Amino acid sequence: MLQQANLPEPQRAEYAKTIMDASRRLSDLITNILKLNKLENQQIYPKKTVYNLGEQLCQCLLSFEDVWEGKDIELETDLAEEVLIESDAELLTLVWNNLISNALKFTPACGRVTVSLEGLKDFAVVRITDTSCGIPPEVGEHIFEKFYQGDTSHDAQGNGLGLALVKRVMDIVGGDISVDSEVGTGSSFAVKIRRKGHETG
Repeated sequence: MLQQANLPEPQRAEYAKTIMDASRRLSDLITNILKLNKLENQQIYPKKTVYNLGEQLCQCLLSFEDVWEGKDIELETDLAEEVLIESDAELLTLVWNNLISNALKFTPACGRVTVSLEGLKDFAVVRITDTSCGIPPEVGEHIFEKFYQGDTSHDAQGNGLGLALVKRVMDIVGGDISVDSEVGTGSSFAVKIRRKGHETG
């Protein structure tokens, strides 16, 4: 249709945008498949460094500023200071980006997303909470499985691989992830990582 000589410019722009959006989704799908395939089928040894987890979370949040401002979402943060962990920063960035992206995607305009970091004696706990429609129990049982999408109304925005990636990363770095959700209220994902100096041998 783009090749039609008499195609009005507004329609040409609309068709081009549709193609670009579809190409971007396909690219994201391929990228996530390759990432998950690598995480599942290769022996991954985390590249551990000691770093400030709160600073990493702030950097990840700032990359989504256009998203929360565009939807007029209220972003709340409660990040404890000087919470040091020894882990693979690149792998955990994948975790935070996926969880933050999901929270913003499923939270309606003018909703609220809260990101907190708590430094316990042995663990650092990150919670990402939203005011989305929530997750039914039967969906919550499967959300960490590959290609599973509980909310089909958002099919165009995801490919059902994000949380499978997150779960695999948690397995690799020795962390834990859980979800607490109530339909009509929202969801809260909690990630627990052992703190620096409290590693198991």
